[in-house]
Amino acid sequence: MVNTCVAAILAAAMFAAPFASPPEDARSTELVKQLTQLLDQKKLDSLATGDSKNLGTYVAALYFPGTQLLVVTGKYAAPPLLNEKIAKKDYRDVYIDLNSASVAGSKVFFMDLNADGLVAKPGENLGTDSIEQAGKTITFDGDWKKGKMSEAEYLKAFSDADAAYAHALELLIAQLKTLGTQ
Repeated sequence: MVNTCVAAILAAAMFAAPFASPPEDARSTELVKQLTQLLDQKKLDSLATGDSKNLGTYVAALYFPGTQLLVVTGKYAAPPLLNEKIAKKDYRDVYIDLNSASVAGSKVFFMDLNADGLVAKPGENLGTDSIEQAGKTITFDGDWKKGKMSEAEYLKAFSDADAAYAHALELLIAQLKTLGTQ
């Protein structure tokens, strides 16, 4: 009798507790964990780098430990200026420049609340992640109808956003690793 009651209480608690679990294929989850650990170790709250495979494109991040990670990518009309700021480790300035003066149509902005990777269907009161691209914002709150999408469109948008975010995170992690060897 006691075991049955305990099992019933545990089962009810599991279903009632708010939780967020990213899709199994969300690459950004582990990458954000790596990036934030490195940022914490190096006592950095911002970081920036260029994309060597896509010249003139940059990625920059602003990190608020435990609360959010803001990442922006885009092309910049004056690459030597950003290269100089990156060399001087003026990462916050690069973030500001990219966020405010990217080449039109090239900016992609990721808002990762909780700094835990993108989550397609967050639990209650956990905040929502979003992506802004080409003047359109998609909020990953699990309510695709509110976004005037089908569930398949929503999940495709999430998958595409997660892939782009993962690429940006990989560039930032690589940049942090080179800082340790300089």
